[in-house]
Parts: sequence; structure tokens; C-alpha cells
Amino acid sequence: MKKFFVTLSSTITLLLLAVPAFAQDAADKAGAIGMTAMAAGICMCVGTLGGALSQARTAATALEGIARNPQSAPKVQTPMIIALAMTESLVLFALVIAFFLQGKVPNLG
Repeated sequence: MKKFFVTLSSTITLLLLAVPAFAQDAADKAGAIGMTAMAAGICMCVGTLGGALSQARTAATALEGIARNPQSAPKVQTPMIIALAMTESLVLFALVIAFFLQGKVPNLG
């Protein structure tokens, strides 16, 4: 897991350092359109990846707790469902942000 986070942080760092390479003057709108579309894609990618990892961890931990003590299932299940709903709401916020960014991309056709 540590290797994954090191790889993820180094990739994000490289992307942030590469942003000046994509800088273009105001006359060229195609670069800005491409960067906005890429931002919408990255927003959805990071949002769904984080949500999926969080939901998997939540479910695994809850099932492990229920397996160790089956009588605690009702006490564990309700907070687990609430945590899953909150995690899913964050993924939906990422979807809304991606739609807002997509709305900034003009139709070229």
C-alpha cells in the first residue's frame, strides 16, 4: 500500500511540475479546452478511485468485525451503511464537479 501512495504522489508531483510546459498564450484556446477536459477526466478518476478504495476498506473491516463477533452484526451494519453513503456522496460530488468542468468546454463541432 505504501508503494501505491508513493507512486501516486510522485505521479501527481510530475503532473503539477509539467503544467508550465502546457502554458499557452490567450490566442490559442485549444490548449485551454484540452486542459479543462483533462481536468474533468482526472476529477472523475481520482474521485472514483478514492471512493472505491474507501468503500472496499469499510466493507472489509465491517465484515471482519462481524466474522469475529456475529452477535454484533446489527450494531456494525448501520454505521457501515452510513459510512458507505457518505463515501458515495463524495464520489457524486466529484461527478458534479466533472460536469461543471465539462460545461466550460465549448462545442467545437
